[in-house]
Amino acid sequence: MERDDCILIIDDEVQIRRLLEITLSANEYKIAEAKTGKEGLTMAALSHPSLIILDLGLPDADGIDILKKLREWFFKPIIILTVKNSESDIIKALDNGANDFITKPFRTGELMARIRVAIRQSQNQTDNPLLEFGSLSIDLSNHTARKNNIMLKLTSTEYSLLVLLAKNEGRVLTHQFILKEIWGMGYIEQTQYLRVFVAQLRKKIEDNPSMPELLNTVSGIGYRFGS
Repeated sequence: MERDDCILIIDDEVQIRRLLEITLSANEYKIAEAKTGKEGLTMAALSHPSLIILDLGLPDADGIDILKKLREWFFKPIIILTVKNSESDIIKALDNGANDFITKPFRTGELMARIRVAIRQSQNQTDNPLLEFGSLSIDLSNHTARKNNIMLKLTSTEYSLLVLLAKNEGRVLTHQFILKEIWGMGYIEQTQYLRVFVAQLRKKIEDNPSMPELLNTVSGIGYRFGS
């Protein structure tokens, strides 16, 4: 049975579009396609996608510019799929609203997993007062968190950091984004400061803080909560 979710592919490479079409169809997603940035903006408005897969190397526009234009009105997940893999490209995309970043060539299994997480996280953004991740639960109404049903002793900053990460499950958040959201613009270069709080938080929410399963490091870029 076909899913209700439509995925829009914005990519000028015919082979990539065919591969994605085959993979997404096999997983019962509806598909819309565009081979230019201009066409992609139009298709995003017409097809009402649940998620967009966007290439940065488009023939008529910079993919980052298309991302910025989409983010003026499109609030569902956008996954970047591109040959560009420099740290600056990744950070620029994430800071301008991308939910995830995958480089070509890619593994279809990993891409599908990222898509499922992004769509699930988007669908769950309904102000649900309780967030649950295995043995960890976060009660947004009472501003509390529990591990194995035992109340965690979190500082207000640790709790705010945990909520920010958990609400963005599966999304890579850059160091600068987290620092700005939790501490303000004056702290966006204080990555070591962030590492200290992440280490403290891991000790409280992870079964094994040295091998985290929830709060994962994305080397040189930031953190991802969950898979």
